[in-house]
Amino acid sequence: MVQKYQSPVRVYKHPFELIMTAYERRFPTCPLIPMFVASDIVNEFKSEDGAIHVIERRCKLDIDAPRLLKRIAGVDYVYFVQKNSLNRQDRTLHIEAYNETFSNRVIINEHCCYTVHPDNEDWTCFEQSASLDIKSFFGFESTVEKIAMKQYTSNIKKGKEIIEYYLKQMEEEGITFVPRWTIPVMYKLENSTFHIAQPSSPVISVPDTAIKEGQNNKEVLNTSSSPSDPTAGTPDDKLDADYIKRYLGDLTPLQESCLIRLRQWLQETHKGKIPKDEHILRFLRARDFNIDKAREILCQSLTWRKQHQVDYILDTWNPPQVLQDYYAGGWHHHDKDGRPLYVLRLGQMDTKGLVRALGEEALLRYVLSINEEGLRRCEENTKVFGRPISSWTCLVDLEGLNMRHLWRPGVKALLRIIEVVEANYPETLGRLLILRAPRVFPVLWTLVSPFIDDNTRKKFLIYAGNDYQGPGGLLDYIDKEIIPDFLSGECMCEVPEGGLVPKSLYRTAEELENEDIKLLTETIYQSASVFKGAPHEILIQIVDASSVITWDFDVCKGDIVFNIYHSKRAPQPPKKDSLGSHSITSPGGNNIQLIDKVWQLGRDYSMVESPLICREGESVQGSHVTRWPGFYILQWKFHSMPACATTSLPRVDDVLASLQVSSHKCKVMYYTEVLGSEDFRGSMTSLESSHSGFSQLSAATTSSSQSHSSSMISRWRFC
Repeated sequence: MVQKYQSPVRVYKHPFELIMTAYERRFPTCPLIPMFVASDIVNEFKSEDGAIHVIERRCKLDIDAPRLLKRIAGVDYVYFVQKNSLNRQDRTLHIEAYNETFSNRVIINEHCCYTVHPDNEDWTCFEQSASLDIKSFFGFESTVEKIAMKQYTSNIKKGKEIIEYYLKQMEEEGITFVPRWTIPVMYKLENSTFHIAQPSSPVISVPDTAIKEGQNNKEVLNTSSSPSDPTAGTPDDKLDADYIKRYLGDLTPLQESCLIRLRQWLQETHKGKIPKDEHILRFLRARDFNIDKAREILCQSLTWRKQHQVDYILDTWNPPQVLQDYYAGGWHHHDKDGRPLYVLRLGQMDTKGLVRALGEEALLRYVLSINEEGLRRCEENTKVFGRPISSWTCLVDLEGLNMRHLWRPGVKALLRIIEVVEANYPETLGRLLILRAPRVFPVLWTLVSPFIDDNTRKKFLIYAGNDYQGPGGLLDYIDKEIIPDFLSGECMCEVPEGGLVPKSLYRTAEELENEDIKLLTETIYQSASVFKGAPHEILIQIVDASSVITWDFDVCKGDIVFNIYHSKRAPQPPKKDSLGSHSITSPGGNNIQLIDKVWQLGRDYSMVESPLICREGESVQGSHVTRWPGFYILQWKFHSMPACATTSLPRVDDVLASLQVSSHKCKVMYYTEVLGSEDFRGSMTSLESSHSGFSQLSAATTSSSQSHSSSMISRWRFC
């Protein structure tokens, strides 16, 4: 397995020239890196004007490895080749390094760059990326990988320390300023039109030995911070090391790398509409920084948030009055660690009455709003306390808990709430204090504990009776001044006292079911299944040319091809019968085919956009300005489908056979609308905004669509 590393942007608040002088002092050896035994210059080039300086060194390292392993490998030292390309005119230094020892068994590539900070020319930015690929090593591949990663992370931590060490040494010597490079006078006088140096750094050529060993391993190289990247070091799309420490906490170098790499992947696939860094980090922590696993659950959560418009819940949903009166929970100051504190008097709450009066969906939505408020409060407390706060503390008072709370529909609602919260708000609970647990509590715990993640369960502290008042109790976690009055504290708690919900507020099963369905399906997005041999298609009629069709869709499963076609005549509407020739109904979403099998591409309909291949997990937004009136067909098609299939669509028999193979099924979630040209700018601005928010359509899109409904020829809102 290839191990990769990508550093955050490290900022030195010193000019580039001063940093370069400090950097050169680490050769030929560095006392802060004992394993760096020696370095010899094997090749050197200097331009006549002094702007370009390329130097290649062969570095000797004494790796801290078991003596037995060194004897088996037959070496005492490991040699690396490092090429430094300094461009004084552009004020850049690019460093390329690769291993010479065991290069046929182990492939190590590293790239570092020093550049001028884009917002302050007196500051210097540093970035670093590397990859490790162990092909074979006498059966010790796992051991070598662990040793290599340990050595590498140890050196990474010392990187900034080394530069600061030499900067301090220079300051003691009186060196606090190094002038910038300027064009020598003789070159100015010789020829005023002569180009002294190219405005970019020279192409760095990797030695032949490295090419031979790595020519079949191009995927190993991590080019995310290549010299040609014009945005390298900018704070807009890359994380600063100081920012990580201030707002996200102390992470190991490899944890920082996982965060940055997952963030970069989201930027590439979700068009800049990505979660906040704190939220990405929560999903990584929930999967022990396994990028693949974290990416999978994060993408599922982003799709869920988008489909149910969770980002808007605090601004657009008002809890029913029953919840405000009888839900015995609320926010109450913060704990000793600065975490927001949520108090829940579960024992005083009539769970059966709330379920009978509101239904399961309304309770779930209220819990989601509590979690969203918790995220917001964590951000605020991070600013207030000046340290990263990414989770909250929950205090649950169980006094009054009895068998009434174990009413089966109520427990079912509780289990569903736990399932949704665990999937979409990982690592948001810092500590759970369960107080005054009665005898019936073990029964409830037996029911719910299997649905709680192991990492979450470790954060539970359970106290029976008045044990919370003794040593190791509440005072260890909450200041005495804010302990609620109902727990013998001095602070008045404004959390509702709960109580029985009047039966006059109960609703019939039919009313609750209709309300639950309304809340569950309240979304502007439609889900659709795409099968091998059966694309999903939607029809949009355009009356006025120059209208704009906009779309926003997520590929939830599989890879698909997105096409847009135009036809002067309307295709036959799909039959409602699930066995009809144009429509297939499946539990995972609808599937509609509109292009008749007798239609021919180029005669009956034409392609107006180039096909777009979309991979699983991608979020795609786009638009098409219509040139002609008529009928436009948006199509999502299985990726590996033969090109000729557009003119000869298999019908039900073929599709039913393909349903037996899960790999032949894709799923998309989409939203599309048609705008008049005068409305386009505002709507798409909304689509392309929210760089720091979750992947979503902003509220402005919806409001813009509503306020300009007269100019819209066709509008698609799905339930």
